Formats: sequence, C-alpha cells, structure tokens
Amino acid sequence: MEHALSILYHPVNKILIALFGQSSEQWQGWMGLHTQGYWLPDNAIMSILVVSVIALLLIPVSRKLSVETPGKLQSMLEVLITGLNDLIEDVVGHGTGKRFLPIICSLAFFIFIGNIFGLFYFVQPPTANASTTFALSITAFVFYNIVGIKDNGVLKYMKHFLGPVMFLAPLMLIIELISHAARILSLAIRLFGNISGEHTATAIFFGMFPFILPWPMMALGIFGAFLQAFIFIMLTMAYLNGAVGAEEH
Repeated sequence: MEHALSILYHPVNKILIALFGQSSEQWQGWMGLHTQGYWLPDNAIMSILVVSVIALLLIPVSRKLSVETPGKLQSMLEVLITGLNDLIEDVVGHGTGKRFLPIICSLAFFIFIGNIFGLFYFVQPPTANASTTFALSITAFVFYNIVGIKDNGVLKYMKHFLGPVMFLAPLMLIIELISHAARILSLAIRLFGNISGEHTATAIFFGMFPFILPWPMMALGIFGAFLQAFIFIMLTMAYLNGAVGAEEH
C-alpha cells in the first residue's frame, strides 16, 4: 500500500501551528494544502529533510578534511566530485568544471537523495511531486539562461534564437522560444513521471510480496534513483553547453 504522506507531515505542521498559529486560507491555497491551519505540504517538508540529510553528511566531512589521511567518506566524495568535474569538462566545455560544479553537484545530490526516499515507507520522495520537479527544472532553466546572457551579452545571446537566415528570424524566434520553454516541462515531467511511477509500483509489489521482493526492488530503486539524477544533470549540462557557446550558433 502506498503511503500518501510521510510520518513528519502532521508533527511538523502541528509544531508550526504551535509556534505561529494557524495559516490563512490564502496561504493554504498557495501551498495546495487541504488540511485546515497547516503551513507546509509534505513535499516541502521532505525537501527540507533532503537538504538536512545532505548537510549532516557533508558538514562533518568538511571539518575533518585531510590531505594525508582522508577518511572513507571523504575519499568517496572526492571520487564523485572529480567524476562530476570531468563530466562537466567533457559536456559543457574545457575549463567549465569548477565554474559549474556547485550547481551540478547540488542538483545531483538533491535529486538522488530525494529519489532514494522512495525506498522507505515512512518518508516520501519529494521528486515524486510535480511542484518539486518543476522547481528544479525552473532553477536549471533560469541558471543556464543567466549564464548565456552573462557570457555573451543580451544581444548576442538572443541572436542565436534567430537562426542563420535573417528572413526566417521571426519564425525561428518563436520556435526557439517555445523549444526552450518546453525544456522546463520536459525536465520536470520526466523526473516526476519516472519517480512517481517507480514509487507506486514498488509500493504495490511490496504489498503483494513483502518477503520476496524487497531487496531486489530496493536495488532497482537505487539504480533508478541514480539514473534519473544522472539524466537530469546531463540535460542541464547540455543546455549549459548551448548557452556558453551561444555566440558560435
């Protein structure tokens, strides 16, 4: 059976009500809440939990960094970050690794750990909620466009939306604007659909075969969590490549 809400949904909101009183109906409408007086939807609480988990993992490591005797977790993170840096260099372009590593690493960590939440019955994956995935896709969209404008200037960046033939520029502009806007939808729906579907299927199988399938399904879930995070950052890097090299198009 699928658990619609995490175990933190009601306790966290009751704490917020105790601290700040009940939220207004207007606020509840903005948040998409259906429980009177509550402040935060479950996906927002789960997103905060993901960030907290990442902080709990990384802050202790940052305080114990060592060149001579790195710990196991530090060694694993160094391999991961080096791999991401090299991947950015290959996809976006030489010399861009350090520049874009923070945003790509942040997206990768958040999406992967958020996806992993789907393996545990007492929490919910925030990436199985369309609001979260749209927030991530809009973040990626805004970021690569800002990079494109910063690197090329507004006029040169907009020029690559016009195509190579000037008499087709008005048509190409419309097509390119729709194409770029569709990236928001593509990134968000792909992540949401895959994680939501996988989470639902896993819950059904767990209910049918609780003592037979848990471990194989967990292994498949971990692979799926990694794959969806990888696809998201790869597409983001491809968009960054187009934005950085906009002047060449």
